[in-house]
Amino acid sequence: MGGIRKVIMEKMRYLTIFILTVIMIMVSGCSMQKQSFEKWTFVHVADIQVGSPRSFRFAPAWNDNWQTAREQIIGIDPEFLLIGGDLTRDGYIHKWELESIKADLDRLPFPCHVIPGNMDVGNKHTDIDGARPDRNDIKLNMTQKQLDQFKSVFGPLWWTFVHKNLRVSGFCDMLPGSGLPDEEAQWRWLEKQTGKSQPQHHIWMMHYALFADSLDEPNWDITKIDQYLGWYFTIDEPWRSRVMEIFKQTDTDRVISGHIHCRKDHVADGIAFDLAAATCFSQWEEKWPDGDPRLGFYRYDVYNNKIEKTFIPLNRVSNRKGYGPGGHPSPEERDYSKAWDK
Repeated sequence: MGGIRKVIMEKMRYLTIFILTVIMIMVSGCSMQKQSFEKWTFVHVADIQVGSPRSFRFAPAWNDNWQTAREQIIGIDPEFLLIGGDLTRDGYIHKWELESIKADLDRLPFPCHVIPGNMDVGNKHTDIDGARPDRNDIKLNMTQKQLDQFKSVFGPLWWTFVHKNLRVSGFCDMLPGSGLPDEEAQWRWLEKQTGKSQPQHHIWMMHYALFADSLDEPNWDITKIDQYLGWYFTIDEPWRSRVMEIFKQTDTDRVISGHIHCRKDHVADGIAFDLAAATCFSQWEEKWPDGDPRLGFYRYDVYNNKIEKTFIPLNRVSNRKGYGPGGHPSPEERDYSKAWDK
């Protein structure tokens, strides 16, 4: 009997240790999930399109507007700055434009995290030219060489980090459907994000908007002039749905995009989609009755249970005149003899 009692007591001891261990893990997990943070702030800006008087074209007003935004952002003193693409006017042509804005961002008193825009690496891909007679859309397709140039200055095209109670993730949304070498690598990385543990909040950053009006809208027809901008500003199916599924599987709170240069709020499947303003110039303001073409940027205040967004308009909007063509000029239209700085 004494031997049996000893075995039972030994088993009870192990059981007690096991139960206490489980309780400690549960308490620890709960305390991690309920970790509390004071309100803190980050800023998102997009489409600053800083140019250079060394180029075949230059809009000094856009550089002025960036300097105004820069001063205002420094005054806010965010914990970091997100830049949602189109850092440059023609970085997809001139590496020195990428290097110049990188040096400027490095002088800021807080970290910056960037994704490329089409003016930095080239446009999303098409195999047919569109309805705009002033553009050769096939020749404007992003190339691997342009992507490599951007990476040589700014580093990886896709990334994620956690700051306090927020995860921020960014990627190159012009890659889906391109067939370029970086596309498959990015898809593999995106799929891996679905297995990561998430803090209280998760924000994704894109350049192109995932959609213009609704998730289930049909692909816009590049060959029809009244649909050209819809094609130019958004992500086509089937890649739109594939990206959206990743957003849903990574507990996304909101997605911030640029490219359109007009503010508009959407919500789809419980996720907020913030279409951001530009600081260079506005466009497509006629698309939505409640679209806001004012120039500026977003301030985000992060709490434990919510993220509050505030639009900050520019204090000053420059009207200084420059030179050169707009849009996406062909190589034969690039007249460097007009450059102010020879």
